[in-house]
Amino acid sequence: MASVFETKIEYIKGVGPQKAKILGKELGLFTYGDLIQYYPFRYEDRTRFYKLNEIRSDSSTLQIKGTIAHMGLVGPPRKQRLVAKFKDETGMTELVWFSGAKWIMSSLKVGPEYVIYGKPNIFRGSVSFPHPEIELFTPGSKTKGYLHPVYHTTEILKRRFLDSKAISKIQRRVFEVIGNKIPETLPHHMLEHYGFMGKAQALGQIHFPKDQKNLDNATSRLKFEELFFVQLKLLGEREKRQASFPGMIFSEIPRVSEFYNNHLPFDLTGAQKRVIKEIRKDFASGKQMNRLLQGDVGSGKTIVAFICMLMAVDNNAQACLMAPTEILAHQHYQGLKEYAKALGLHIAILTGSTKKSERRILHEMLRSGDLHLLVGTHALLEDEVQFKNLGLCIIDEQHRFGVAQRARLWNKNKTIHPHILVMTATPIPRTLAMTVYGDLDVSVIDELPAGRKPIQTIHKFDSNRLRVFGFIGEEIKKGRQVYIVYPLIEESDTLDLKDLTDGYESVCRAFPDRHVSIVHGKMKSDVKDYEMQRFIKGETHIMVATTVIEVGVNVPNASVMVIENAERFGLAQLHQLRGRVGRGGEQSYCILMTGVKLSKEGKTRMETMVRTNNGFEIADVDLKLRGPGDLTGTQQSGVLDLLIADLATDGKILQEARAAAEKILDEDPQLALGKHSPLRAHISSLKKSAVNWGRIS
Repeated sequence: MASVFETKIEYIKGVGPQKAKILGKELGLFTYGDLIQYYPFRYEDRTRFYKLNEIRSDSSTLQIKGTIAHMGLVGPPRKQRLVAKFKDETGMTELVWFSGAKWIMSSLKVGPEYVIYGKPNIFRGSVSFPHPEIELFTPGSKTKGYLHPVYHTTEILKRRFLDSKAISKIQRRVFEVIGNKIPETLPHHMLEHYGFMGKAQALGQIHFPKDQKNLDNATSRLKFEELFFVQLKLLGEREKRQASFPGMIFSEIPRVSEFYNNHLPFDLTGAQKRVIKEIRKDFASGKQMNRLLQGDVGSGKTIVAFICMLMAVDNNAQACLMAPTEILAHQHYQGLKEYAKALGLHIAILTGSTKKSERRILHEMLRSGDLHLLVGTHALLEDEVQFKNLGLCIIDEQHRFGVAQRARLWNKNKTIHPHILVMTATPIPRTLAMTVYGDLDVSVIDELPAGRKPIQTIHKFDSNRLRVFGFIGEEIKKGRQVYIVYPLIEESDTLDLKDLTDGYESVCRAFPDRHVSIVHGKMKSDVKDYEMQRFIKGETHIMVATTVIEVGVNVPNASVMVIENAERFGLAQLHQLRGRVGRGGEQSYCILMTGVKLSKEGKTRMETMVRTNNGFEIADVDLKLRGPGDLTGTQQSGVLDLLIADLATDGKILQEARAAAEKILDEDPQLALGKHSPLRAHISSLKKSAVNWGRIS
C-alpha cells in the first residue's frame, strides 16, 4: 500500500517536473502522501449566496451573484485600476482591481451572470470589493456550494500560478487516483467507540467538506489519530525500556529517616511528600526509573533531589547532580554540603574550573566509592569521570542538555543503568509534557513552601521610571537588594532598546550612595562570579544584569526584580526571572517596564504576569502564543512534527488519545491480536525513521 503514497507529485496531471520541484522546495511536498496530508488552514463558506442589501459593517468574506453593468480603467497609465459596477436585484456595488487591471478587464463582459467572492470594504457608507474572486455563474454553481479549502502558499508559488486554488485542483486530481486506495489505520472497535468516520472519508472531507458537520467530524478523527499514534509510540518505547532495563532496588533508608528527624530545617509540603513517594515506588520496582520532576521556581525541588540521593547512598550506591551552569552547580553544592556533612557523607563539586590536583583526588575517591555525592556541570560527562557504583543521576534544568548527554551519564554504570531524575523549573504545559516527555513518568510539585508570600507583579510604563526608582530606594533603606535586568549587552542598531551599560550608568547616577554590581554573559567567568558573590554577600545593593541570572542565583534578601523592555522577553523567561526574588520571608515585587506601544501579544504577556504567579497557567498561555516548537527547546524531539493536531488547543483530544493507547498496550503490548491488525499494518508500512506515526508514508 505504501508505494502509491510514495509516487512523486510530478506525475499528477498539470504538475510536471518544474512545478513539482518548486512545490518541493517551497512547501516540502514531494509525494502523493505529502500532498494529501497538506491540510487547508481555513475554509471559505461558499455554501450560500448573499444579497448586496445583506452586507453589514462586520461582514466577513461573502459570495454574491450578479451582473456587471459597466466597467472601465481609471487613473494614469502606470497606476491604472479597473472599476466595475456590479449589481443584483437588491442594489449596486463597485468591484476594484489595482493590479492586472487590463488582463482582468479582457476576461470580463457586461451582461452575463457572475459569482464574486470577497471581503466588502465600507467607507463613508459606500461599499466596494477590492480584488474579489470572480467567475461566470453556471447552472452547476447553485448545487456546488461548499466550504472552499484555503491552503498556505508562498509568493514564489503564486508567481508560478500555484496559489491556493491551484493546490486545491491538484488535491482533487490526487484523490481521483488514490481515493479508494487509502487503507483504514484504526481498529474497527475504536471507530465504533468514538463514532469516527473512516480514514479515506476523513481525508476526503478535510480537503473537500460537504458542510461544517462533515468537516468537524473529519478534523476530530484526524487529530485523534495523529495524537493516538504519537502516544502509542512513546508509551510503547517506555514499556520496552522498562522491560529491557532493570533498575537498582533502593529498599533501605536509615539516613533518610535520620535526615527527616534531625536535620530537615522545615516541614515538607504535601506536594514534595507525594513526589518522594512516587520516586520511592520507582526505586522499589526493580525497573530503571526515568522520571521528569516539574516544579515552579522556589518550590523545593533541590531538597527532594537530596532525599532521593540519600536513598541511593543508603543502598551502597553513589549519586550525582548535573546543572547547566557553574553558578547553579555551586549553589546546589553550597546548599547540600551542610546536610551531607551532618550525615557523615562525602560530597564534592566538579566543574570546568576545578583544578587538576583537586580532580585527581576526586576521581580516585569516586572510583573507590569514598565519594558519595557529586555535584557538577558538563564536566561530569567526561570519560575520566568514573564511579564505583553510580545509582542515581539527577539533571537540573534538563532542557539545556541534549539526549546524547543524558545517555553518557546513563552509561557511567556498565553493570546496571542508574536511575534518572530530570528536573525543570520551566513549567511545561500538560499537553507538552505528555508528548515531548511522553516516555518519561512525570511528577509535579505544585505548591510553594509555607511562609512564602506571593510576589506582587506590577506593569509600569517608562514614564513612571522616577517613581520606580523612588520605590527601589525605599526597599534598599529597609535593607533589601534589587535586580535590574536588561535584554541586551550592547546597543543594537535594529532594536530600540536600552542597553546594559547605559542602564548601569543611569542606575549609578540615580543611586550615587549605593553600591551597584554589573553582570553579563560576555564577562570572564571569574569576574562574573566575583560580582555575583559581592551581591550574594550583600556588599552591593543593586545588580544590573542580563538574563545570565535567570537560572541559579539564590539571594533571599533580594526583594525587587525590575525587568527593562519586558515586552522583549518570552513569558517563560519573565516567570523564571521573577522567581529570583521572593525567596525570603519578606514581601517581594516584580516590576515590568515597557514602552507605551505594545503589540497584542506583548499586552497579553504583561497581563498574564500581573494576573498570576502560577507557572503552569503561564506555560499554557505561552504555548498558545508561541506554539510548541519554541518552548523549552522541544523542536529537537521531533515528536512535535504534527500535521493537524495543536497542543495549545487539543488537550482533551490528547488525553483521550493517551488513554486509548494505554488501554491497547495494557491488553496487547505486541499488537498481536487480530483486531489490532490495522495498527500493525500501518506501523509496518512506515519508514523505520518515521517520528510521527500518524503520518502516511
